[in-house]
Amino acid sequence: MSHSFLMHKLACLLGVFLIPLAAQPPGNGTWKFAVSGDSRNCGDIVMPGIASGVLASQSEFYWHLGDFRAIYNFDEDMVPPAKLALPTKPLTIIEYENGAWADFIARQLAPFGGLPVMLSPGNHETIPPATREHYLMQFADWLGTPALRAQRLADDPLDHKLRTYYHWINRNIDFIALDNAGTDQFDAAQLKWFHSVVDRAEKSASIQTLVVGMHAALPGSFGNAHSMSDWAQGEKSGREVYEALWHAQSVAHKNVYLLASHSHFFMEDVYRTDTWNGKVLPGWIVGTAGAVRYRLPSGAVPGPKAMTDVYGYLLGTAAADGSVAFSFQQVQAADLLRTSQGKYPESLVRWCVDENRQ
Repeated sequence: MSHSFLMHKLACLLGVFLIPLAAQPPGNGTWKFAVSGDSRNCGDIVMPGIASGVLASQSEFYWHLGDFRAIYNFDEDMVPPAKLALPTKPLTIIEYENGAWADFIARQLAPFGGLPVMLSPGNHETIPPATREHYLMQFADWLGTPALRAQRLADDPLDHKLRTYYHWINRNIDFIALDNAGTDQFDAAQLKWFHSVVDRAEKSASIQTLVVGMHAALPGSFGNAHSMSDWAQGEKSGREVYEALWHAQSVAHKNVYLLASHSHFFMEDVYRTDTWNGKVLPGWIVGTAGAVRYRLPSGAVPGPKAMTDVYGYLLGTAAADGSVAFSFQQVQAADLLRTSQGKYPESLVRWCVDENRQ
């Protein structure tokens, strides 16, 4: 079998398998997707509300940027705060550790129904006893979908390895999911893969946009105190990734958008800092899916572009030219009470809204 025939066959398969992620756009040529991260602590209560909003928006997929469960301690939606005096079944540490990710799947992913959900790991997915290997085994169904497998083989017909990082192409947008869930990242293997993806995108006339998602923001962001700058490998490799994406925007003239969570607040334009003066890429932090809410960084001005003590998701509206307009969609207390009705006591929902904060 010739190499050209094999590549043609893989391209045909890729087109078939990507149909669920690339449905026909509305009449105006736009289509939507949704992103957020950090659903530990109160995610079982918040994520169904997010799913309800995402489904109503007619988004084509939802992308979770990591930190599914706390792991280092009980999540309050699984073991309610003692002050609420709620009748609960005792849960041991072993029972929690064995059931935390299964709980995430059943209570946070299931509400999306048949909508594709993309997953990226957060640092809490590598807190012992959790490991990257456990993550790959638990979430193989999400990381090895026919669409992602077809994309991987289209890139390299000999690449049969399941990874925590991957990419997929939807219309004229290349979505790149990176793994910076531990202090060993980005390692040499992931960087080599990343550069190959970006190089192909730069040379492709059909790809107009790169949307890059990860858990922790790249170095030099406005939330720099809780980003890849926290560890040496992260600082060095994160800057390398940023520079490569700046090249894609400034030299190859691609649209580039950076998405992260890790910090439990919403903020946009996070790379407009002294660090990247003159090299500003559009970037958002959206760690608003249920985790304990953090205070805004020093110097941040609260407002529509910087919010904490909120839950919600980032809605991306992609235009025919590949440009994407992002807007934060807040999930209100009333939404959580509606989607939690009959499943969680109102006092616990209220606690998540009013007290789940630093």
